[in-house]
Amino acid sequence: MKTLIGGAVAAVFGLIGLSVWFKEFLLLLAGAIPVMLLLGGGLALYLGFDELKDTWKKDEGVSDADTGEESGKYQEEIETLKKEIETLKSEKA
Repeated sequence: MKTLIGGAVAAVFGLIGLSVWFKEFLLLLAGAIPVMLLLGGGLALYLGFDELKDTWKKDEGVSDADTGEESGKYQEEIETLKKEIETLKSEKA
């Protein structure tokens, strides 16, 4: 209930302040919009360039033969680690 009353009071004060300082609000808005557009455009350029670099990397890409060799290496390493775990378990028991 306190939040509802506080929100209503804040909204009334905001409305009063906006009507009293409307010219200043428009001046602030006129200064803030170009800055927001500039920052938003810069962010969009950065993200677009980053996405473009990702597509270039994907086009160059890693061939399936490379991933097959790597996955085989990792499978062997997993099997070795499993054997080590089993030997450690049997020694502990």
